[in-house]
Amino acid sequence: MSALLDGDLSEASRMAGVSLTEYFVTDRARWLWQFRLDQMVTDPGHAHWMVRQAVIGDEGLVVGHAGFHGPPDEAGMVEIGYSIAPDFRRQGYARSTLIELLGRAAAEPAVTTVRATISPDNVASLATISGFGFVEVGEQWDDEDGLELVFEAPARRVPPAWGKGSRQKAEL
Repeated sequence: MSALLDGDLSEASRMAGVSLTEYFVTDRARWLWQFRLDQMVTDPGHAHWMVRQAVIGDEGLVVGHAGFHGPPDEAGMVEIGYSIAPDFRRQGYARSTLIELLGRAAAEPAVTTVRATISPDNVASLATISGFGFVEVGEQWDDEDGLELVFEAPARRVPPAWGKGSRQKAEL
């Protein structure tokens, strides 16, 4: 993340073991890298919950990034976050990434609930979570993103929609 903050894609790619794109050094991405680095400085044990690159296929095609906003809270809730680069949108990669995130959450005994917060105008993300057992539980104001709808799903519920329609399997 430090290399990405410095705009050094070559070094960041070398360290990640995959070829990262310009999408990882946009202003929005750099804000995220700084925010997550600050979290890890505060508590280094949280690093494995943080953002990772979303990789598709044997060639290691990096289509975006995804992860959790942090470890489970005292109630067992984790919040997911994912972003797919514009060149790879509308191809099933967000859905594949969501499936991977939900699988990771379900594998963690401390996680009971998965949360997703989405702008009411983000039709693509709203469609992505559809069929995964998410229920709208409220709304919130985020200083960075504005109004967000709050959705939650049980961590270990396996809706029938999982895996259907996914053309690719994401790895995080």
